[in-house]
Amino acid sequence: MEVGLLRDLVIIISGLIITCVAIFLAVLAYLLYSRAKSFLESVGVVATTVREITAVVKDEVVSPVVQFTALIKGICQGFDTVSGLFRKQEGGKDG
Repeated sequence: MEVGLLRDLVIIISGLIITCVAIFLAVLAYLLYSRAKSFLESVGVVATTVREITAVVKDEVVSPVVQFTALIKGICQGFDTVSGLFRKQEGGKDG
């Protein structure tokens, strides 16, 4: 067998192997891309659902609780102010 013929045979076989590996890698990359794409779409759906749930919780739970807490705090401050007025009057009579 001549060296030139052997060289040509090695080049042809290497080319076929490299082509097969390239096709295999392309198919593998496409499969990974399609799985990652579906995963990212489902993550997007979950994120949207969580965003909607937090908006509902904010509107239906947090806002009324904050309003109720502000009302209670205002009533307490009103009692403190009124009791402070009476304490000042009592302090003025003793002095």
